Amino acid sequence: MKQTWRIALAGAVLALAAGPAPAQTWPSKPVRMVVPFPPGGATDAAARIYAQHLGDFLGQGVVVENKAGAGGEIGAEYVAKSAPDGYTLLMGAVGSHAIHAAMPDKPGYDFATAFVGVSMATSMPMAVAVNSKVPATNVQELIALAKSKPGTITFGSAGPGTSQHMAGELFQVVTGTRLMHVPYRGSGPAITDLLGGQIDMVIETLPALLPQVASGKIRLLGVTTATRATALPDLPTLMEQGVKDYSVATAYALLAPAGTPPAVVEKLSAGMQKAAAMASVQQAALKLGADAVATSPADTSRVLKQEVARWAEVVRMSAAK
Repeated sequence: MKQTWRIALAGAVLALAAGPAPAQTWPSKPVRMVVPFPPGGATDAAARIYAQHLGDFLGQGVVVENKAGAGGEIGAEYVAKSAPDGYTLLMGAVGSHAIHAAMPDKPGYDFATAFVGVSMATSMPMAVAVNSKVPATNVQELIALAKSKPGTITFGSAGPGTSQHMAGELFQVVTGTRLMHVPYRGSGPAITDLLGGQIDMVIETLPALLPQVASGKIRLLGVTTATRATALPDLPTLMEQGVKDYSVATAYALLAPAGTPPAVVEKLSAGMQKAAAMASVQQAALKLGADAVATSPADTSRVLKQEVARWAEVVRMSAAK
């Protein structure tokens, strides 16, 4: 009996010792940061801004791996179904994933439950831009023009269900206007047609718009965030121009599969926050027209829930497909 008791006690001690060991010894090998879009885009840039510094903090390499396709959902689903051990992470475009989750044709995982938030990475304002021939010099003039010609003012987007598309749908909902959506295969073609006058307006990210402002062929009317963009301090927000309840940013966040040990998530988040405080990271983000905005896991998860609820409501009200 005594021998049996000793064996049971030894087993319990070993079990207790084994429990927290993965979190204590993690990471013991390189960490993969999956970007669900091709190299060179805003999500890829956000990942690469943080990867090296996060690796230095962890003492292991952080390798950026691009798994593009289906508007970001192939890479996202891959990470969602990966082992929750902290070695496979997602640098996700929060708005895009939340929008896709709200669409009738949902991805093969539940965005609301498949991930745990690690940290926000960057937040990138968007701006309303019109072709210079459009007779509107501010947002209220654009709204008045759209109301005078229902369904005839065209707005281009990077494609159905993208953040650019849904930013336009939200604009219509809150302003009571009716625009004609023209989807493209990416931001580049939409901007090209805006410059050429084939479409009237876009709501696009600043990196896509800023290089074209000097051409004189487009006019920026306002930024979509609640506060003015650091890169464009003289351009007023839509809210400043009387468009209430309109605040949209293209946000990128580091996510881990649900079930990842909390200690691992906290360590990753601490590394992200340390990196975001570095001047070099802030400057790199600013060059993209973005802000470095690392957050705690709790705050990150709160943002994810808010985005899912918000875009589900916009999809419902706009009947977007």
